[in-house]
Amino acid sequence: MIVVWNFLRVYAPYITLPFAAVVGVIGYNVEKKLSRRYTPAEGSILEKRLERKLHELSESPMDEVIPLGEDKTLVRRSVFLTNTSPSLEKPKA
Repeated sequence: MIVVWNFLRVYAPYITLPFAAVVGVIGYNVEKKLSRRYTPAEGSILEKRLERKLHELSESPMDEVIPLGEDKTLVRRSVFLTNTSPSLEKPKA
């Protein structure tokens, strides 16, 4: 019995490699038969973004102009405006 275990321990790669190859080939062919081969191509992310931006621009009214000082969505709040020292703050009139 010890001779058999020593034989299997020494020659394990030579025994398991053909077995793993056969299992791999069978699994590959089964998956190839059962899975869908065609995946429809979608547009790239850049194309989708450009189409979305064009759609947003086409729906927004162009005659309405908001002054830059009143549009709070366009100009983001700066980091420098959040934590200003009292000596750097502008006087409120």
